[in-house]
Amino acid sequence: MSVETLTYAALGARLKISGEAARSLAYRLGLPRSLSDGKALVSVDLAEIRHTPRPRGGRQAGNIALLAAKIEALKAEIARLEARAADHRADFERECERADRLTVELLQATAETMAAKEATARLEGEVAALRTGGRAGGSIDSHGQATSRLGHLAATIVEADRKACR
Repeated sequence: MSVETLTYAALGARLKISGEAARSLAYRLGLPRSLSDGKALVSVDLAEIRHTPRPRGGRQAGNIALLAAKIEALKAEIARLEARAADHRADFERECERADRLTVELLQATAETMAAKEATARLEGEVAALRTGGRAGGSIDSHGQATSRLGHLAATIVEADRKACR
């Protein structure tokens, strides 16, 4: 049980690990440290340290292969999600266009309805005027005007009908 004072590099060489790993090990084990010529020295009894270094290549190669497999799986998942997002985007665009068309059709139908209501009100007014005009006077001149107004009313109805059919 001899206590030796070693630098991290020397401790690492004795334990067959890197100097950085030796420093980390000394810190974890709480080994006493001191400074000499700007270098840290560690007091250690090598018989008490039970450190077995892990093989470098095997552990990292396994991790690299595992990580590479995970990366490929994530790339496949990203590609699948991007395709799904593109499908959703196409559906969204199609529905936006459909909504725009329906809005235009609704505005046209509203305008046609308003025009029809106005025409109906105007025609009802003319019919009412004809009814009251026919009752008020029985003269030939009044009868001629009523016939003329009736012909005009018929022409207006036919014109409104033709516009509605278009």
